[in-house]
Amino acid sequence: MSDKHNEQLIDQAGQVRTGEEVDAAKVTAYLQTQGMQLEGLPEVQQFPGGASNLTYLLRYANIDLILRRPPFGHIAKSAHDVVREAQIMQKLKPVYPTVPVIHAICEDTEVIGAPFYVMERLVGYIPRQNLSPELGLDEAKTRQLCLNVLDTLVELHKLDPARAGLDTLGKGEGYVARQVEGWTKRYRAARTDDVGDFEQVMAWLAEKQPKQEVAIRLIHNDFRFDNVVLDPNDPLKVIGVLDWEMATLGDPLMDLGSSLAYWVQADDDMFMKGSRRQPTNAKGMLTRDEVIRYYAEKTGFSVDNFDFYTVYGLFRLAGIAQQIYKRFKEGNARNPAFATFGPFVSYLEQRCLGIIAQSKL
Repeated sequence: MSDKHNEQLIDQAGQVRTGEEVDAAKVTAYLQTQGMQLEGLPEVQQFPGGASNLTYLLRYANIDLILRRPPFGHIAKSAHDVVREAQIMQKLKPVYPTVPVIHAICEDTEVIGAPFYVMERLVGYIPRQNLSPELGLDEAKTRQLCLNVLDTLVELHKLDPARAGLDTLGKGEGYVARQVEGWTKRYRAARTDDVGDFEQVMAWLAEKQPKQEVAIRLIHNDFRFDNVVLDPNDPLKVIGVLDWEMATLGDPLMDLGSSLAYWVQADDDMFMKGSRRQPTNAKGMLTRDEVIRYYAEKTGFSVDNFDFYTVYGLFRLAGIAQQIYKRFKEGNARNPAFATFGPFVSYLEQRCLGIIAQSKL
């Protein structure tokens, strides 16, 4: 990939949305108290994506930085999620290099009105719905990219959380039961009268859940292609994994199951293809079954009962979609695309029931 194309493929920040401005002078003064050598005040831009925390680009004369803060109007307790996310990355960095360097974590809400953190800007390509032809990836290279991305998840799941000082991050044992119970409650609370009730699926998950976790590891909980950053000059190389706000201690197979719920492959039906957010359908990408086999080979974890984790992942995705759909129906979320979420939730129920009907568990 030639240098002239690099800039076109890198995520671009744009104008800061009205009402979401950041005080550049106060941020700069704070960063200087943390020992950062900064030249002048930055040009501040905002990245358009992100449904939860807000992401800004600070362009100083001598360095580009990324600032993350919670959405405006959030209550204080939720706002501290950014501090937790930054602390996870900070502790992970020495033993898991594919996270950005954290330069500063600010819990003082007097600076910009909320906690925030500042990290290095990883300049690279984030693979979203389709792989750009500019990357020049044939089928063999696409397969290698797929394996390299999976290897970053395998590396995370093989890591002893104690090595990163993260062995007290979550409750650990009992994770599977807590997730099944938690998502069951959340789905029932969010259900509207025009979607499936998932009762058969929820009962099956409660009955078939494993008695104990395959292991307790640090899990990302949102591991997808659009949360990894690729080297712009070597697009097969993963240089970063982003969005650690949902990371915790839990069963790594639950993490894989959640990831595979988003994994749309080339032979999926049109409904599934309509939900695709990452390039997992490209020629050379592994199928879901191939991912599971590869993961088992690399980690040594048993995947004999993976139907449970597949159904869990799809049910969790249905729960996330249904929470958004309920807000849309109540008039609290205005994106017209959310109107399709209700039929998608019902579709996911049928997929779960199909897997259950075929399962030997």
